[in-house]
Amino acid sequence: MDTVTKTKEDVLRLIDESEVGYVRLCFTDVLGRIKGMSIARSEIEQVVEEGQGFDGSSIEGFSRIDESDLMAIPDPKTFRIIPWEIAGQKVAMMFCDIQNPDGTPYEGDPRWVLQKQLKRLEKKGWTFYVGPEIEYF
Repeated sequence: MDTVTKTKEDVLRLIDESEVGYVRLCFTDVLGRIKGMSIARSEIEQVVEEGQGFDGSSIEGFSRIDESDLMAIPDPKTFRIIPWEIAGQKVAMMFCDIQNPDGTPYEGDPRWVLQKQLKRLEKKGWTFYVGPEIEYF
């Protein structure tokens, strides 16, 4: 689906229109590996509004057990329907920003680190360009 979404309302509308049954909430660990969790359609409205809590100590390089509560906050701009199904139902995905329980950005979130650096470059008048090359071994 090539539709670019910008708001939470767009995401909820597209999920309903496309009969999506599950949404993958994705983020990367400090080694760049994609991690995530699947949520059912019945949970998506609450998660889009409030985020999804998870145990950060189970993600390599994130948190110690005594400070492990983190929140995955879906970014509606990254919503995409992906070409596979779970239990015969369509699946979508969104990348998430990782936050502390108090709503502040989690400093160990690679996405946050990138956003912070892009703002620094922008202040200097620089533009960042990237051309990924995906390889499989």
